[in-house]
Amino acid sequence: MTVSQHYSRPARLVSSRGLSLALTGLCLIAANVGFAQYPGQVNKKAADKTPEMRAVAVLEWTGDAGKPTASRIVPVTIYDGEQLQDAGLYLARPYPLAVSYAVEYELKDNGKTIGLFEVKNAGQVQGSWVGFGDWKPLPKPKAAAAPQKIDEDLGDDDKPVLHRKHKGDDSSAKSGGTASSNTKDAKSNSSAEDDPDRPKLHKKTEDTTTENSGGSAPVDPDRPMMTKPKPKAPETPVDAAGNVSSLPDIDDPDRPRLKRGAKDAGPAKVEPTLMGLPDDMKQAVAISDARNRPEHTWTYSWANPDDEMKMKEQMEDIARKALGITPPPPPAKTSTAHRSTAAKKVVTPPPPTPAPLEEEQFRVFELAYGAGATMVLSAHTTGPLADQKFVTLIAQPDLYGNVMVLVKNVTDRSRLDETPRMRLVDAVDALADNRGELLFELRGDTTRQFALYRIMRGRADKLFTTFGGNLAGNMPE
Repeated sequence: MTVSQHYSRPARLVSSRGLSLALTGLCLIAANVGFAQYPGQVNKKAADKTPEMRAVAVLEWTGDAGKPTASRIVPVTIYDGEQLQDAGLYLARPYPLAVSYAVEYELKDNGKTIGLFEVKNAGQVQGSWVGFGDWKPLPKPKAAAAPQKIDEDLGDDDKPVLHRKHKGDDSSAKSGGTASSNTKDAKSNSSAEDDPDRPKLHKKTEDTTTENSGGSAPVDPDRPMMTKPKPKAPETPVDAAGNVSSLPDIDDPDRPRLKRGAKDAGPAKVEPTLMGLPDDMKQAVAISDARNRPEHTWTYSWANPDDEMKMKEQMEDIARKALGITPPPPPAKTSTAHRSTAAKKVVTPPPPTPAPLEEEQFRVFELAYGAGATMVLSAHTTGPLADQKFVTLIAQPDLYGNVMVLVKNVTDRSRLDETPRMRLVDAVDALADNRGELLFELRGDTTRQFALYRIMRGRADKLFTTFGGNLAGNMPE
């Protein structure tokens, strides 16, 4: 698929009508109409003021974390310093910037970094660009410097001390010494000893002299000699462009850069490994930023641990009502009279068993420092896929300790393309402002998108939705 075929949305490219007007010189008319410009065009005059970008993606894999059997990274958004861009379309020449060769992502779990993913190759899967590469472990922290050994002979720590060598280390004592040397030392009152690190003067001997063309000159074997360095072998030039057929345009000087991994000779061929949407597929947030930012986890700590269970039970009741699986009310209370006494005993029937919620997921986040709890619950009914109903709730506690629902998403298989199922991925700071957004996968029957929700002041606003891809023929029947 060519670039022109790939970009069909007028919000991303100049339309053919606008282009024809520009070619005829009617630039003012085109400007008044306000045709949107493809965000991948970079102003060369402002190349030195390129904004620091932040990319958000979703790593999808099967198998074990850290050692997946198959994996891919799906670009979601790029923050260009002013607004969010669709990372699956941004600077696609022809592949997007977010899946360029050697771009490195930090993998997050509830805000905590759990690994790295380096892009090696890119391709289109189900109508969307994805990246393939390697899941790498976090680099090991540098070992702390060994503490200095304290000399046992040191007395006052603030007083400088000169140390003599111990008698047991005297080389002359070990070899027995000679009478003449002892006599010399006694006469000179000198206590100098043979220090192996002390410079020595050597006496010239006749065996170490040679004659050259300019006369005789002594040659001291202990004298340092200068040698001419050997010429270095010419280095093999590195092909910066690498495999141009798979990842071209690597060396574009105007192309912005995300965080880069290790440099090597060029793109390695990595075959696509994860295709379709397998049932055991897992997801994790991935971030690539030009700056190193402090880690921000999203864990919420309840003042009273019992409040979490109370909130969860309330949200489960709301979810069952939304799915239409609320159990019938209990029968009326009955009374029985005993012949021996006139008293009546009231019998209360046990409460009905709540209907099960399949694949229930309950998460609680603190999306900003000092913010309250933001809760997300997702589940679906039992039975065949064609008969299942899906629910996702975003809620917060109100002032009275009850659940206040901000978003209620209810759908079934017959309405998935009209109302996609919301599947929580994780919280992520997409705008690098220390405030987390909720990242959801919007999975329809034949389409798939990703959406960011910002929770603020008792509201849940959809901040961004990706263009998405086509899943036709990949959903199970």
